[in-house]
Amino acid sequence: MTKVLVPVANGSEDIETITIIDVLRRGGIRVTVASVHDDVKVTLSNGCGLVADCLISEQSEHMFDAIALPGGMPGAEHLRDSQILIDMLEKHDIQDALLAAICASPAVVFGTHGFVVDKQATCYPGFETGLIGAECIADEPVVMDGNVLTAKGPAVSMVFALTLLANLKGYEVAQKVADGLLC
Repeated sequence: MTKVLVPVANGSEDIETITIIDVLRRGGIRVTVASVHDDVKVTLSNGCGLVADCLISEQSEHMFDAIALPGGMPGAEHLRDSQILIDMLEKHDIQDALLAAICASPAVVFGTHGFVVDKQATCYPGFETGLIGAECIADEPVVMDGNVLTAKGPAVSMVFALTLLANLKGYEVAQKVADGLLC
């Protein structure tokens, strides 16, 4: 079964977080939601409460087919500062697993830690300078380059999640989920 890790933090963007989790689960993917804090309960950027499946420390030795980061502030900063998550991203990048991030996270997490060097990427407007070493494609809502998928922000959460699903399970599965969601 295809497995995806979705790390979450206090301040992660509500729509992005829930859309990633929901779309992937509708597509038959085993999604593990892991808090980067010392508690599984997080408060998303617009006040929604979320109970993660586990703590990130419980997943540090596991391999996933993808790691998908929601954006939001200060959520992206908490993800950036989680050494366990960064170590996992590095390990997964070496194995060519799919690394996905939306909104502020492509710049704040991927840019800070070198995951977009020599790649095309996009992010939330105003964070472009954080895409260190990348070619910023500001006019595209979703950008895929190699094993890195990036997207702009909340309004493109559905496209981002469906693109992630298509890369993991194929176009037909993603289209079936999209049809069911009236996309």
